[in-house]
Amino acid sequence: MPTPTKGHRLGGSPAHERHILANLATALFQHGRITTTEAKAKRLRPVAERLITFAKRGDMHARRHVLTVVTDKGVVHQLFTEIAPEFSERDGGYTRITKIGPRKGDNAAMAVIELVRGEPVAAKPRRRARRAPAEATAAAAPAATTEAEAEGAEPEAEVDEAPEARTRQAPVVPEEGEAEEVDEIADEAADEADEDDAEADAKAEDEDAKPAGDA
Repeated sequence: MPTPTKGHRLGGSPAHERHILANLATALFQHGRITTTEAKAKRLRPVAERLITFAKRGDMHARRHVLTVVTDKGVVHQLFTEIAPEFSERDGGYTRITKIGPRKGDNAAMAVIELVRGEPVAAKPRRRARRAPAEATAAAAPAATTEAEAEGAEPEAEVDEAPEARTRQAPVVPEEGEAEEVDEIADEAADEADEDDAEADAKAEDEDAKPAGDA
């Protein structure tokens, strides 16, 4: 027996596994929902969705390809005429798996797999529509940055110019105490000079007044 693929192994051989999945897919398309084990539901999901994708094409080649898996012509006709048109606006996600708990007896995990029919599909915005808001946001970001830089540059210029203005406009004013002391010292020096001059003049007059014999 060849080595099975990765994942849950169904049946005793690959051919047996293909027959199990084909029968499950036939029952799913015929009844709309089936209850099976969780392992079989997970293996059935990609097979069933691939068959629905072929049925959405609607050509003869797709129909013959589906007939190689689902041999019941009545189920294939139902798949192409009823099921596939309902999924014309849906890009994948045609089935849903719901876990329902363990099975009595062997405690196997059970699940319900069903076709997602009659549910509205949220329309995806086109690529250009998605790109337009992104471009607008990208264009608005540099403008906001430029405005922020301009607003932040003005206070800096004011701060840089302020010290120079204060340096140029501030006059040098001496303190009151220092000015008074300088004036007092100058006045005292002038008075002393006047006194010295007066003493010198008095001595000169006394010398001139003395008679020659006394000398």
